[in-house]
Amino acid sequence: MAKGNQKIDLLDRKILKLLSQSARTPFKDVAEACGVSRAAVHQRVQRMIDDGIILGSMFVVNPKSLGYLTCAYIGIQLGSGKVQKTVIEELRKIPEIVECHFTTGPYALMAKLLARDNEHLLHILRDKIYQIQGVVSTETFVSFEQSIIRSVPVNEETV
Repeated sequence: MAKGNQKIDLLDRKILKLLSQSARTPFKDVAEACGVSRAAVHQRVQRMIDDGIILGSMFVVNPKSLGYLTCAYIGIQLGSGKVQKTVIEELRKIPEIVECHFTTGPYALMAKLLARDNEHLLHILRDKIYQIQGVVSTETFVSFEQSIIRSVPVNEETV
């Protein structure tokens, strides 16, 4: 993870902006757009990975292509704050949960999960999440459509 407020300069920001638009952009193209060598881009990217600025790169798979037609967000209330870590460890064992956030408001945790259909969603809730010691209640929000997906904006002007 990022260690506080690392200093990144204008060149780092340019590299981040280009790679956040497409992580598959070859370093030679990034180097050309930035006016530096490919080695300089490689070194900068490696340093940003080592410093926790870049957390990784991945392909985004369309869940529907694998049969996951239902996306839901589950607000989870806990019996006490003391069980948060153990509940998260149990949630981590459920492969359909693709994100989990510790939140403010009425829910201690907000989990995003993918299910094949509503029956599968019910199975995950009833047979997995409700069985976790410390989970008091849940509220389910079904997503009809993901309207926006993007990385954090990289602003080259602010250094």
